[in-house]
Amino acid sequence: MWKPWQAGVWALAALSLGGVGLAQPQPIRVGFIGGLSGGFIQPEPPRIVRAYFERVNAQGGIQGRRLELYVEDDKTDPAAASQAARRLVDSVGVVAHVGSASALDCSVNGAFYVQRGLVSIQGTGVDPLCFRNPNISPVNTGPFVATTLVLQYAAQNLKKDKICAFFTQLPGLEPAYREAVAEFEQITGKKILLQDYSYKPGDDPTPLVLRVRQAGCEATLFAGSDAFAISWMNAALAQNLLRATQWLFLPSTYTEAFARAMGSRANGVQVASELEPYLGNSPALNDWRELSRQNNIPLTSFSLASYLAAEIFVNTLKTIQGEITRESVAAAFKRMPPYRTPLLGDPYTFGDAPAHRSNQSIKMLELRDGAYRLAYPGWIRLQRR
Repeated sequence: MWKPWQAGVWALAALSLGGVGLAQPQPIRVGFIGGLSGGFIQPEPPRIVRAYFERVNAQGGIQGRRLELYVEDDKTDPAAASQAARRLVDSVGVVAHVGSASALDCSVNGAFYVQRGLVSIQGTGVDPLCFRNPNISPVNTGPFVATTLVLQYAAQNLKKDKICAFFTQLPGLEPAYREAVAEFEQITGKKILLQDYSYKPGDDPTPLVLRVRQAGCEATLFAGSDAFAISWMNAALAQNLLRATQWLFLPSTYTEAFARAMGSRANGVQVASELEPYLGNSPALNDWRELSRQNNIPLTSFSLASYLAAEIFVNTLKTIQGEITRESVAAAFKRMPPYRTPLLGDPYTFGDAPAHRSNQSIKMLELRDGAYRLAYPGWIRLQRR
């Protein structure tokens, strides 16, 4: 967190370099808001962004200026998230936010970012407003587009007709999930057989998994974290329902923890990945893996998303001619061409649009003996009728 005394430290550092003429250029201050405590904890994203920036600094920085990351913990609390944004923007004077991974930053601070002219190259967008703001563009697919894509995959690739979906009950998310289901129905022309929004964290999922058999679901999506998915599949296995339907899960379930918990008991279960699968062996992952290894950062999908946000940010900064300010950074992202990378199924875009939903692709993985393998070759992309 930035402290007022740091301004004096920088001034003294500049004078110590041998006079006014050799003063060190001011650093480029960049913000990050994420869950470092509370109910949504993701410690790896700010660490990988900082590591990426430190590597750039070791290579000379941007226009000779260091990248300096200021990290704020939103504590999964709206008041804390609001205060964090105002410290970063108004006190520290960051030029942009990069790689943020927060459950509520977009909904709490989105209007403030528009007001202050700050762009956020979001690592992981969670709530619906991350994808409905002119100044925020996440690199990830997000749970709602991913819902549409997994259901589309069940209908078009797996050729299933009786498709069901169960959603974890979380504040404010049900309308967005319903929109995602409606989009699936518009794309495919198929009606979902059953959609249920009654599952609460901590509930026994057994009555709900039994509904799958009763309804005759041929493919069933469960939307929830890996911990909830473990509980869900344990209930399904206890009821001998592994083969009753094709079980499908969102990217939030694609974790090592889920694979370890399931082992070989859940062979055939499929999960989605919104980026190049981080547990895979694609050469596109090599730089991220090596940077993570060098800095002792655990490999997670959240870390990969924030790494990609940092990469996009740095490459866009290099296109700026003249002074790098909040205004020039915003202008650069508003005019940036599509950014292509093998880590994404679609080019990343920002542009001068009222909303951003550039990542509309997933890869589907199958669990086999406690490990993931591709269930389908290539990206599943959102279709239009």
